[in-house]
Amino acid sequence: MTEATTPQQTSIKKILPLILATAIFMQMLDSTILNTSLPSIAKDLHESPLNMQNAIISYVLTLAVFMPASGFLADRFGTKKIFIFSLILFSLGSLFCSLSQNLTQLVISRVVQGVGGSLMTPVGKLALIKTFDKNELLKAMNFAIIPALIGPVLGPLVGGYMVDYLSWHWIFLINIPIGVLGIVLGLKFMPNYKSENVDFDLKGFLIFAAATLLLSVSLELFGDIQNITPVLLVFIMGFLFLYYYYKHARREGNPIFPLNLFQVRTFRVGIVGNLATRLGISSVPLLLPLMIQIAYKQSAVTSGWIIAPMALTAIFGKSSVIKILDKYGYRQTLMINTFIIGTLICLLAIPDIHTSLYWFVPIIAILGFFNSIQFTSMNTISIADLRNFQTSSGNSLISVNQQLAIGFGIAFGLIVLKIFENTDLINGEIHNAFRWTFLTVGILTILSGFVFRRLHVSDGKNMKSKED
Repeated sequence: MTEATTPQQTSIKKILPLILATAIFMQMLDSTILNTSLPSIAKDLHESPLNMQNAIISYVLTLAVFMPASGFLADRFGTKKIFIFSLILFSLGSLFCSLSQNLTQLVISRVVQGVGGSLMTPVGKLALIKTFDKNELLKAMNFAIIPALIGPVLGPLVGGYMVDYLSWHWIFLINIPIGVLGIVLGLKFMPNYKSENVDFDLKGFLIFAAATLLLSVSLELFGDIQNITPVLLVFIMGFLFLYYYYKHARREGNPIFPLNLFQVRTFRVGIVGNLATRLGISSVPLLLPLMIQIAYKQSAVTSGWIIAPMALTAIFGKSSVIKILDKYGYRQTLMINTFIIGTLICLLAIPDIHTSLYWFVPIIAILGFFNSIQFTSMNTISIADLRNFQTSSGNSLISVNQQLAIGFGIAFGLIVLKIFENTDLINGEIHNAFRWTFLTVGILTILSGFVFRRLHVSDGKNMKSKED
């Protein structure tokens, strides 16, 4: 295609990964920055800190409900229009959050933010998939995905400093200049892909949205509730709705997520692998700062600095992942990499309460490097063999799956910790509960690597970069 070599197309290919990176960074930073700031916001709004959880849950649930529709909306109205609309919504939601005078206003503002966030990343990623050839996509996606690793690490640290030295309002205002940059770049460089097939499976959307909503509610409540029975019931209902969606998709001619997506082996393994391996990976950025604050009695800022090297080494992982995948292939890379990540999580269980905190820094630094390889590999193998007509629905489903996988990981980590808290193994030392949790989570992460055995040695060869 001659269009691919025009100066305009070259500019788009240079800037588009940056636009997506901006969106991912804003969303990932926002998802985690609030956690360290809740007590200050609660005090200012004259609320109990326990009620402030609604500000987090409202955002997560809005993502869960609207993310499944992102592919359809992009196909119907165009990737450019929906992406810019989502950035405007997210930036406005951030502004409203900073101006909130009470908890109700904050929750409503978070919902506005959530609608923007639910479209922003999936639609930006879809534009990337449609713009780049398969053998260019790994490099483009690799660049764009780094903020997903840096955001959760920087969030608590930046949030802690802003609350201590400025005010909580700045944790929302920081999004506005980033959002404006994304809008300006999007107006100039974001391509506007549409699709001829714009039938909307409303019934399927409602069933799937109900399933993700119920699962998200249960995952948000798992760590904070004494009576586990109602939460388990909501969790089971979520899976029943997923089964109901499966029955619906078999009958429906054009379902929102076609079942033929799962006939693509690389997509199927990518989805399951993402869910399985994130059980361990997603719990570490929560459990380690928690342990440093509760067991070691250190400040939130100190715990933030201990895990900060993870963000730095993730960048080094980005520069290595293409060479590693080109040399060893996806199957071998993902199996070995998952084993290394699981082993590193197990190593977090070794230090006792008298060991220096600096013991954790090299483990966390190395973990950041291998996490970077893991996320880039899992995200790109999932889309490696999707056909053009499958990219919108497949990309939306990958985004929903990642959102749920992170929630599953956090909930799983908290459940394991609570179980060990109530056993004789810990000898009354809360630190030992964390150690046993890291050991359990690490071993399960190692076992999750066997999911990638289902890949063929040649899978992902079409993603191999041109210059090699």
